[in-house]
Amino acid sequence: MTALGKLFRTTVFKLSLVYLVVFAIGAGLVLMRVGMNVKELFDDQIDQTVEAEIAGLSEQYRRGGIRRLVETVERRANQPGSSLYLVTTFAGERIAGNVAQLPVGVLERPGLIETRYARTDGVVAEHRALARIFLLPGGFRLLVGRDLEDREALRGLMLQALLTSLGWLVLIGAAGGIFVAMRVLRRVDAMSASAQTIMSGDLAQRLPRTGSGDELDRLATSLNAMLERIGELMKGLQEVSDNIAHDLKTPLTRLRNGVDEALRKAQSPDDYRACLEKVVEESEGLIRVFDALLMIARLESGAAQEVMQDFDVAEVARDVAELYDAVAEEQGVMLTLDAQAPLMMRGGRELIGQALANLVDNAIKYGSPCEAGAQAVVNVAARRIGDRLELVVADRGPGVAVEDRARVLERFVRLERSRSRPGSGLGLSLASAVARLHQGVLRLDDNEPGLRVTLDLPMGEDQKR
Repeated sequence: MTALGKLFRTTVFKLSLVYLVVFAIGAGLVLMRVGMNVKELFDDQIDQTVEAEIAGLSEQYRRGGIRRLVETVERRANQPGSSLYLVTTFAGERIAGNVAQLPVGVLERPGLIETRYARTDGVVAEHRALARIFLLPGGFRLLVGRDLEDREALRGLMLQALLTSLGWLVLIGAAGGIFVAMRVLRRVDAMSASAQTIMSGDLAQRLPRTGSGDELDRLATSLNAMLERIGELMKGLQEVSDNIAHDLKTPLTRLRNGVDEALRKAQSPDDYRACLEKVVEESEGLIRVFDALLMIARLESGAAQEVMQDFDVAEVARDVAELYDAVAEEQGVMLTLDAQAPLMMRGGRELIGQALANLVDNAIKYGSPCEAGAQAVVNVAARRIGDRLELVVADRGPGVAVEDRARVLERFVRLERSRSRPGSGLGLSLASAVARLHQGVLRLDDNEPGLRVTLDLPMGEDQKR
């Protein structure tokens, strides 16, 4: 397609043409209305002039009769730029005036009329006039009028002005439409070229902006933000794939080696049973990992919105603390609970419970004090701060360094000191995804000593009151 063809097919150019037609019609209607107003004003002035002259001539007739009227009419008719005058008998026979001929029946028509007439100067050309017929006492008729040549000349000038204005309007409008369309087309072509580059694989490319803040700039900003998010998701997907390949390789290798060893060395049904039990244990671990991944994916896609309901966060905290009380006691950990009831919010009860359970499980596993003989303590708290709710899990363990706190929220990330303990590195990722689903945030802070993890959640509008 040629550049001119692309220009004519742009939406901006088509809209410019539409606006041009609309403006042209509007300008035409305005000028037509102005012309009608000028005509009405012209006719009103003629009517007032004719009425005044008829009144004066009637007065002359009353004072001196037909002779004086004829003398007055003849004197006025011979003056330059005079009005039109005609005095006739009742039968229509001309007595005096500068009108030689009228169409049949005009003298019988009352009121102000527009008619053709012929002059007495011998000019054959047809003229038009606006005149009024007045019946005098004695049966005589008096016609007084004004030629419409000036009005027709003014109408011609206005028509010419209308056509000239429309011509300039079309010319300027078309030039303006082409100019605007070319500018927009250049920007759209630049954005299309960038989009082609992105589709070819350069995900770091972004749509160009001019900084004008117009609709194309706002569109480019929104699309660039979307591309940035897609880039982050692609990067995250790549990292997840790498982490899955790395972290699941070990349990799958153990699974294969156990089966291979059983095939080579097992001598009795008990040996085979022990091997199958290990296979089941490893398989359950893998299933838990994949379940956590699926849950995180559902949360990040917003697919869990249907589980939203009003519930008491303090009750959830008590249930989780009760669930892990035996586990904590077995590990030699003191588990405490501080829940201010009731703490109502709108959200996913099971999701909040799962997130809190992950935090408590991590605290019990990795929150053992560094000092020998020190008591391991995990504190769970649920409280209201203003119009927000906080679920806090704090321990007295080694904590997490400041530079690692953002990284540990990613999937499959496990710090070196925790790799010797069972786990998949998905607990904090799942809790963070639950917080984002509820428009909240997961914070990691120093407990001095230990780690304090806070699940900061907004309350529903109904619960704020």
